[in-house]
Amino acid sequence: MSGFSADILPLDLEQKLNITNAVRGLSPEQLQWISGYTAGLAAAGETAMKVANADSAALISSKVHQEKLTVLYGSQTGNGEDIANSLVKDAVAKGFTAQAFNLSDYKPANLKRESLVTFVISTHGEGDPPDDAELFYEFLLSKKAPKLENLKYSVLALGDSSYVNFCQTGREFDSRLNELGANRFEAFIECDLIYEELAAGWRERIVDGLSELLDAEQVSAVPILHAVESTSVFGKSNPFAAEVLVNQKITGNGSSKDVRHIELSLEGSGLTYDPGDSLAVIADNPPQLVTELLTELKFQADTTVIIKDAQLNLKNLLSSSLEITTLNLGFLRAWAEASTDAGELHSLLEKENAVALTDFIDQHQIIDVIRQYPATVGEQQFAEMLRPLSPRSYSIASSLEANPDEVHLTVAAVRYGAFGRDHWGAASTHLADRVKEGEKVSVYVEKNRRFRLPADDVPIVMIGPGTGIAPFRAFVEERVERDASGDNWLFFGDRNFGSDFLYQLEWHRYLKQGNLERLDVAFSRDQHKKIYVQDRIFERGAELYRWIERGAAIYVCGDAKHMASDVHHALIEVFKTYGDLDYQSAEQKLKELRAVGRYQRDVY
Repeated sequence: MSGFSADILPLDLEQKLNITNAVRGLSPEQLQWISGYTAGLAAAGETAMKVANADSAALISSKVHQEKLTVLYGSQTGNGEDIANSLVKDAVAKGFTAQAFNLSDYKPANLKRESLVTFVISTHGEGDPPDDAELFYEFLLSKKAPKLENLKYSVLALGDSSYVNFCQTGREFDSRLNELGANRFEAFIECDLIYEELAAGWRERIVDGLSELLDAEQVSAVPILHAVESTSVFGKSNPFAAEVLVNQKITGNGSSKDVRHIELSLEGSGLTYDPGDSLAVIADNPPQLVTELLTELKFQADTTVIIKDAQLNLKNLLSSSLEITTLNLGFLRAWAEASTDAGELHSLLEKENAVALTDFIDQHQIIDVIRQYPATVGEQQFAEMLRPLSPRSYSIASSLEANPDEVHLTVAAVRYGAFGRDHWGAASTHLADRVKEGEKVSVYVEKNRRFRLPADDVPIVMIGPGTGIAPFRAFVEERVERDASGDNWLFFGDRNFGSDFLYQLEWHRYLKQGNLERLDVAFSRDQHKKIYVQDRIFERGAELYRWIERGAAIYVCGDAKHMASDVHHALIEVFKTYGDLDYQSAEQKLKELRAVGRYQRDVY
């Protein structure tokens, strides 16, 4: 408000001060809601005082001001946040008081003061809590957690059944809350990658029961006014057909990998994104894999199967609707039951063999299981074993400020040989091999509010080997456009300098122009002893520690299973060595940096 003179605003000084005090400390999302709320009042011809008086009367006449629904969420990719906000919106629309909190912003000790709480919690990787829920998770499972006999709760868990510890964090939350004496008022729900229908049903049941749960009447005295949103009409349920502008291989001829720089047009879509966001791509399965499956199972391509009461062509389903690449627990269990030679599969699925099962899922595709453990199944039965084909998400490699109406991706085509046959990824080969320049691909933006640039004057350290470099290309482009004063330091690693130095010319140009303060690289196969980014981190530990001490934020993007863990331990070693800390104190310091947003990860 201070940017406008008093004679421009149609407010007197007291009104201006009241508004300034009222909005102090509010988040961008809350400010956006207020903007829409006041626009709705203006459109309705209402005065703020009239609505305020009606609000007060409504609150006095009910118990809503005394009882509320608290929605807590931990979300690695933003899906959990969306579900939580939708639940709050549904409850408020019915006249109840509800509020959502990210678990990183919620004081764990406040849990004992709550009476009605729902949790929306994802599981990251092999059974880990999402980064924003880590501290709450540790509290809840610790001896510090209080008895919660007065708490009613429900947990919705998000996960990916291609991981052995599917929805593990949600299960642990549900079990621990019950152990602490809390009462489950709505059944525990586990959601796979396609979660919308289950989550919508869960939300509806909760809202329908709020009158009884909160011992409150619905408020109907005040019309519910919703924010005026300026978002695009394109999203998950209605993706945008983006034209491919550039599909360029950026690895050299001698590389063992095929990495593509892909530029897509967003012109006319209204889609926007920030550095750190992802682009979801809706792609078909590899056609050669569809043919192999039909041949291996002796199925007729034009057979009709029934999915959700719809009669559909089997080949079309396998091509564009069902998951046939990534192996998951649901399919593995169903196939083990159908196969007459699946003793090994049954053994793998036992709890004590979780490590072996994880390796098996990582190394096998669905067709490998079919070939190794034959079974006689029909077309309908097989289709029912498969989960829906989910979109694939890629970290955005561009700044919208630097590239208006465009979005760029860095995509490594998944192709490899194993078990005597070729293997292909779904979306990566769709983008690399089957979509040409001038053709279109269906996309939508996925927000990642937990992976954001800091203030322009804050130094940043970016650690992104391989295609993990993508968001950092966006970060630096954005900082250049904003003329940010904070220093930028990049750690990049890959196999060979000569063929795998992604965006090499751009990084050297940024160095020369002063937009990149430091660049440290590690090419593992260029010498006898393999060198990785974590080795460079420790080698540069003294300088890195100085950056952190002067307020630098650390960002990590890439492989979750190995790289992210190795980098995490390298950072702990830096704190130990140059901060004169023991292991536990160094680890705690990293946790503190994560809690305040100075250690952010986008790992997969």
